Amino acid sequence: MKKIILTLSVAFCILQGAQAQLKTPQPSPAAYIKQEFALSNVELSYSRPAMRNRAIFGDLVPYGKVWRTGANAATTITFGDDVEFGGKPVPAGKYGLLTIPGASEWVVILTRQLDVTSPAAYKQDQDVVRITVRPESLPFSLETFMIGFDNIQPTSMNMDIVWDRTVVTVPIKANIDGKVMAQIQELEKGDKFPYFQAAMYYMENGKDMNKALTWLTKATEQNPKAFWVHHQRANCLAKLGKKAEAIAAANKSMELAKDAKNDDYVVLNQKLLASLK
Repeated sequence: MKKIILTLSVAFCILQGAQAQLKTPQPSPAAYIKQEFALSNVELSYSRPAMRNRAIFGDLVPYGKVWRTGANAATTITFGDDVEFGGKPVPAGKYGLLTIPGASEWVVILTRQLDVTSPAAYKQDQDVVRITVRPESLPFSLETFMIGFDNIQPTSMNMDIVWDRTVVTVPIKANIDGKVMAQIQELEKGDKFPYFQAAMYYMENGKDMNKALTWLTKATEQNPKAFWVHHQRANCLAKLGKKAEAIAAANKSMELAKDAKNDDYVVLNQKLLASLK
């Protein structure tokens, strides 16, 4: 009898263990975003609940209360560079991302707390920044909660918090010009200067166009068949008002692009030439 009881007990434990290992889809699946930005990355970790025919803001997500801005675990965001978050300076690092939704305005919070999953756990004295943003209405309904980045430029982008028919946008900026210029100055001392990259940075950021042209010319000398470099040299010449030289450079780029069977740059040069007529 004792052996039977022992056997049944073991079988029960094995069954319980097997049930504990059951894996099913998460109702609010986790998401991880790593967005290259400025000179590093912005990393975002959050969970994505769905509407499932529920009323969202002002109901499932109450107005006036701290929200983890997602589901399950705490939402976190990591900045690889110092940034301006909604116009306020934030040092590089990892932060909790919280919000206080409202009908006419939201409070968006970056906190030192990385584990806030309920209003009771939130401590306002741990805030790094707190900004007020007006929500906007969408002409459609988004079923699954989403945080994402858009309008991504070299030193600026937007973070969008979207669910149902509501979107909240926070601008993010990075001031990296000093770091890039320091790199360029240091690299100029060596014998392997990145002429093309440096010239493109000058062109895209409104710096000395004559210096950019000098670097682009040297880049074409280093790689005479690089049609993309000739194209940017043509753009630079056009910006400097050197129309005849720009036309010659664009034609050279188009010839090389045709040889390389790169239709994209053929079209780009055709458009540039049309603008120079």
